[in-house]
Amino acid sequence: MKKAIIVGGGIIGLSSAYYLSRAGWDITVIDKGNRRNNCSTGNAGYICPSHFVPLATPGIVAQGMKWMLNSRSPFYVQPRLSWPLIQWGIQFMRSATAQHVEASARPLRDIALFSMACYEELKKEPGFDFFYAHDGMLEAVQTAENVHHAKETAAVARDLGLDAEWLDKDGVKAIEPDVEMNIRGATWFRCDAHCNPEQLVQNLEAYLRQQGATLLEDTEVTGFKKQNGEIREVITNGGAYTADLVVLATGSWSREMAAKMGLSLPLVAGRGYSFLTDASDFPLRRPVILTEGRVAVSPFAAQIRFGGTMEITAINTPPRYKRVEGIVQSARDFFPNLKIEQPKPEEVWYGYRPCSADGLPYIGRLQHTPNVIVATGHSMLGLSLGAGTGKLVAELAEEQATSVDLGVFSPERFG
Repeated sequence: MKKAIIVGGGIIGLSSAYYLSRAGWDITVIDKGNRRNNCSTGNAGYICPSHFVPLATPGIVAQGMKWMLNSRSPFYVQPRLSWPLIQWGIQFMRSATAQHVEASARPLRDIALFSMACYEELKKEPGFDFFYAHDGMLEAVQTAENVHHAKETAAVARDLGLDAEWLDKDGVKAIEPDVEMNIRGATWFRCDAHCNPEQLVQNLEAYLRQQGATLLEDTEVTGFKKQNGEIREVITNGGAYTADLVVLATGSWSREMAAKMGLSLPLVAGRGYSFLTDASDFPLRRPVILTEGRVAVSPFAAQIRFGGTMEITAINTPPRYKRVEGIVQSARDFFPNLKIEQPKPEEVWYGYRPCSADGLPYIGRLQHTPNVIVATGHSMLGLSLGAGTGKLVAELAEEQATSVDLGVFSPERFG
């Protein structure tokens, strides 16, 4: 049986392991930490074809410079002397163009729709009982400027074949009658879904164990041994593992891991924060994005998750809980009649999103090391694109034509 070593145990790594296992591969997943507290479990759970605009957009750099002066702002780049950060920043600024946004829309739509189809198939499989709802998502706005932008985005979405509609405040009230919102209106993306990410990860782990896969925790990959231009051993602090295939799915740690393979991968960690409240105190029927605050609100079966901020910082930097105050303030502003308490530090989750230099994920087989497949850099779309990315990894491993054109996602596109 062919052996696949998946380095990284988040949603991308576990989804890759799932589809490779179904294709008959012997699976070992190696994770440097505890999979139950990574970025795949604390996110908003969005499965969102509506997110066809990459992180690198015109104006984001100038806006980010303004927000750097506000400790509670939605976006923050920690100033520091870091050559990898400088390299990433240069590539990011070059990518933040209208042409890049236009060229990215269809590829992001295609992989998101493909991933959603994978999730809906997965939900039907025995043993997969994670919370999943296809009720759409609202992008709520407060300012006249953002109303104009939201209507334009809805029109672009419809041109892409996505089900999107602008609703005024009364229209929003008709589909969310139990919550008063301080808004001018919202775009209703009926095309979107959401799930409970922690339950999904638990289901994937249980399936893999049932299939005899090896899931290693607290195991750090320290190097790779090459033979005839391919990686044949993955070296860890707990021993070496032979491999016919290596999948690099290490999220925010991917730049350093890629360097061990001889690959330059422009990528930085974007820290986000979230916390949970009781759903009975917050009777939302579907997810809502609070546009001005860049806050994501997700109703699960019994809880509501509030999450947000993009903090480009070193991974070993202590959490900045002032940023959580920004999430709470935004939620209070949008939902004035609901009581939202500032969570205690121990109630706050935070994790790191792997941000590529152009806002598009890195997915593909390496030319110079052909038994390595890279699957990382999904930024805030890791959960959304997780199942689809996993299936694409399996298609690449089986040397099949991929269900989605991966040209723009090449991991070697920056040289």
